[in-house]
Amino acid sequence: MLPDTLIQLFKRDLNKLKIEIDAYKTESSLWFLDKDINNTAGNLCLHVIGNLNHFIGAIIGNSGYVRRRDLEFSLNNIPKKDMLIQIDDTVQMIEKVLKHLSTKTLEEVYPVEVFGKPMTTEYFLVHLTTHLAYHLGQINYHRRLLDSLE
Repeated sequence: MLPDTLIQLFKRDLNKLKIEIDAYKTESSLWFLDKDINNTAGNLCLHVIGNLNHFIGAIIGNSGYVRRRDLEFSLNNIPKKDMLIQIDDTVQMIEKVLKHLSTKTLEEVYPVEVFGKPMTTEYFLVHLTTHLAYHLGQINYHRRLLDSLE
């Protein structure tokens, strides 16, 4: 069933996100910006956490989570250990919300129009897995780039 597959994909990539964040040699490297790099790894991590907690936790799961998207890109120097805890919390939230999704809910229009047109919940959840993977790749590249400079 799709919810089980989504849970597996989100868990896989969020656990990989933890590995990537933890692999940064220094805490300050998580917040490094240079030239054409528009976002730090730390900010991308906060963005992924905020994105999933909003669109899955709050919208589908009625968690009460309030997203502050501006802070996802403006906060800095959040301790690595705090981000790792937030990733773990996000994994738990995803499991809790998605394991109860019915086929009917997946086929319904997602409650929020995100891309300027209606889409099914199923479509948007698949999009969220690719969104996570995209930013995970950016974080991996950022880390490896910094490792090569040291």
